[in-house]
Amino acid sequence: MSHDFLSFFTAWMAAPRRVGAIAPSGTALAELITRDITADTGPVLELGPGTGAFTYQLLKRGVRQRDLTLIEYGSDFMRLLQIRFPGARVLWMDAARLGSAQLYQGTPVGAVISGLPLLNMSPRKIISIVGGAFSYMRPGGTFYQFTYGMRCPVPRPILDRLGLRATLVDRALLNVPPAAVYRLTRRPQYRLLTRDAAPAVDADGSPAAKEHRASEECVTLA
Repeated sequence: MSHDFLSFFTAWMAAPRRVGAIAPSGTALAELITRDITADTGPVLELGPGTGAFTYQLLKRGVRQRDLTLIEYGSDFMRLLQIRFPGARVLWMDAARLGSAQLYQGTPVGAVISGLPLLNMSPRKIISIVGGAFSYMRPGGTFYQFTYGMRCPVPRPILDRLGLRATLVDRALLNVPPAAVYRLTRRPQYRLLTRDAAPAVDADGSPAAKEHRASEECVTLA
């Protein structure tokens, strides 16, 4: 077993819902999720980098370490990332706090790469993470998210609420387990709301239950 596998497995055993995987992402998935990134993309924000599988691929794409901000909640992963990528900015924080963290001045970010297990999260937390990330992105910026599920991991009602569209990039069938990558972009002429945007509760049921049903209707937009 590699050191990275043991690190992931140990972290998964301690907090399976937060980590979301028992092993780091493979090369096929890392290449797919970073496929459209180049040295000209500009600052890149990576959420949940883990042991750095996507980060290494970003460097191969020409992204400079000084243009990388890595957001990691696992303390063991954070220390490993600081050693492996000394030129990057590595922050130990919950990605749900992105909207209030003031990571950048203005909106310079060209792309967000997310390895977070959104399928394990509540609608409120997904809104905080995705909305917070888009608050730093310049016009035309893109949020890349992978999932082990069969559908978009951001439910359609959340996409509508945040004014986003989701497009299936492709599937990494050689990854273990197989995974899909989605591209989230702003819809034209939409002003993103990132605060106090949690779904309302009414007599028909809880937000989580509604979003679970809605996620089954999430479609890939061309």
